[in-house]
Parts: sequence; structure tokens; C-alpha cells
Amino acid sequence: MGLPCPAGGRSGKVIAMGASGRPWATVAGTDEVLGLVPAYERLLTGFERRRADAMRAASARADFVAAHVLVRLCAARLLDRPADTLVLEQRCPGCGSGEHGRPSLAGLPQVSVSLSHTTGVVAAAAGHEPVGIDVERRRLPGGIRGAAGRVLSAAERAAMRGHADPDAYFLRQWVRKECFIKLGRTTLGGLAAVDLSGLPGPDEAAEVPSRHGDLYVLDHTDARRDAVAAVVSTARPRIGALPSPAVPERPAALEGPLT
Repeated sequence: MGLPCPAGGRSGKVIAMGASGRPWATVAGTDEVLGLVPAYERLLTGFERRRADAMRAASARADFVAAHVLVRLCAARLLDRPADTLVLEQRCPGCGSGEHGRPSLAGLPQVSVSLSHTTGVVAAAAGHEPVGIDVERRRLPGGIRGAAGRVLSAAERAAMRGHADPDAYFLRQWVRKECFIKLGRTTLGGLAAVDLSGLPGPDEAAEVPSRHGDLYVLDHTDARRDAVAAVVSTARPRIGALPSPAVPERPAALEGPLT
């Protein structure tokens, strides 16, 4: 029997897809996702289970599993099919390894998927056009702004220095550029060559997409979860929200190995 996807009804409230099949994304708490799909472990492939089992911290395993469940729910919503019929895989275009690389759905090359996770928060997106998503907590690790020279363009560094909250400015550009990497538009070594200084700053960013060349850039601030996210796509993306159920007890499967 297929697992339900969070499309309306009691399972969740989302922004409905239009007839054009625009990319659909969501940002949610790890516990919310795992509580929404109690049998989440049976969605994972053997490789995903082994990767989760290799993580020592239960919280890291939970974030990893929740992100991999959520991307299936997004794709299930997009395709109107059960989440447990979707197989997530990775393939590196450079070396051909199946242990890393951009995620995709087996047998569905026309569907683009992306996922991200940080401490206690996960994000995922699915669309019929290329899409990338990233989420980060708003509290930056100490010293991370020291990487600005490798991440930001000269114009962005100048804007950051003049901004009332330099950390917020850096983080907004960071999540956007992570999406560019996931879309294959740049690499970690090429981030400073991508100039997004013309996009709204963190105090101006609205929940409507901006344009950068042929791309739509959608910023998202989740104050309740103290996180910021971005979705970038060649089609106009939307972000929908899962419901906010009571935080369930951590599933027993995450207290030990998933196998």
C-alpha cells in the first residue's frame, strides 16, 4: 500500500501545484517529517540506510533520514503518486560513483529533486525543471565570515561590510549559492565569481522569486525554526508548509541502526 503524501487533507497543508507543474518545495522540522510518516524507514534504500547507520549522532541520523523522506514527499506531491514507489539515487557525473553526486529519482530523468538538512531542520524540492534548495540555521559558526573572500564577489563583500547585520547578509548569499552548486551552475571554487549583489538583501527578501539571468531565486525565512533557505530554478518555484504537529517521541529506529 502506498504511503500518503502531504497534499491537503489531514496530513498537511501545502500550496497547491499549478497546472504548469512549477517546482514545489518545503522547509520543515526534522521531527515533524518523521512524525508525519511513522513508517519512514521503509522508504529508504539499502544504501541510504547504511549511510544513516554510519552516523554516530542520533540527531545527525534523524536529519539525514528526514531530508531523504521529505524529498520523496515533495516528488510524490509533484507526480501524484505514492512516496514508497519512488527510489532516490545519486550518481557522480565525473567519476560515475553511486555514493555521491546529485540526487535523482530512478527511472524518472524528467524530474529534478534537491534536498538539504541542518540541525533539526530539513528542506526538499521537486520539479519538472532543474531545481536546487538549501537551508541553514541563522546562527553562523564562529569564524565562517572569514570565508567571505572565497564565497562572495567584490560587490557582495562591499555590501556585506555596509550592512547592519553582516552575518545575515553572508548567510543569505550562502544559501543562494549552495543552490547554484546543486544546479551545476558553479562549484565551491567558483562561488566568488557568481555575483548576486543585485538581489534583495536579507532585510528586503520577500517570499516571491527574484530573477537572476534565466533563474528564479526564491528566499525563505523560517523564524519559528530559526532558519533561512533558498530555492533556485529555471521555473518559478513555490514553497509550501507542512503542518505543525506536536513533536512526537523520537522513533525507536533512530536510537540504533536502521538495518
